[in-house]
Amino acid sequence: MYNFLMTCILIVSVLIIIAVMMQPAKTNDALSALSGGADDLFAKSKPRGFEAFMQKVTVVLGAIFFGLALALVFLSSH
Repeated sequence: MYNFLMTCILIVSVLIIIAVMMQPAKTNDALSALSGGADDLFAKSKPRGFEAFMQKVTVVLGAIFFGLALALVFLSSH
């Protein structure tokens, strides 16, 4: 069971890396770096389409990773 969970956590970790790399880049100019991005506070819009889908995929994969990690800790302590 431990080896199965370890294999699953390795697969999920690779999928998380792929999902994060596929997310669209958020372009920041030098002015927002200097001002702390305060102008972006009120200009924020909800992500739509592919960006929203990739955010949901990343959250789901993160939750699965967290659950698998807890299961591995439980198995290794018993």
